[in-house]
Amino acid sequence: MGASEIGNVSERRIERLVNTNLSGLPSFLVKYLEVNSGLMVIQYAAVALASENKILSHPASVDSITSCENQEDFVSMGTTAARTARDIVSNSRRIIATELLAACQALDFVLDKGSLGEGTKTAHEEFRKSVKFIENDKDIEMYDELEKATDLLVKGDFLKAVEKKVRLDIQFN
Repeated sequence: MGASEIGNVSERRIERLVNTNLSGLPSFLVKYLEVNSGLMVIQYAAVALASENKILSHPASVDSITSCENQEDFVSMGTTAARTARDIVSNSRRIIATELLAACQALDFVLDKGSLGEGTKTAHEEFRKSVKFIENDKDIEMYDELEKATDLLVKGDFLKAVEKKVRLDIQFN
């Protein structure tokens, strides 16, 4: 349920970024909306994944039934719970990758990169090494860009680069 909620909150932040009425940024974070749907479709996909996660968050244990000629009261639903947890984490990772793509796209519209904090600046730079700003005057297949964003999260180098930049030496007594 926690991983599902992380995905849900992330999707709501995507909505705030791509919705011009909420962000003040160009609709769907593209310059040429008339000929480019921008991040519209991947936001729809994030909504679908967040909704799927809510369904998958149903506890597997409530579906247990008796077995073995009614001698065993409960069948472990651990495998089912593990598989659905895996799916929820995968869905939420994809939603977070979508949010990362949207956040970097939004940053490119509004900010002078010199005004970013060290962690945010590093995150943006690392992200842009793999996923370029979407500036086309025609639609592009967003799947490829989203795959690159997801790979950044899966491989872990993105997080390591940011952590390296912002790591503080803290002594615990």
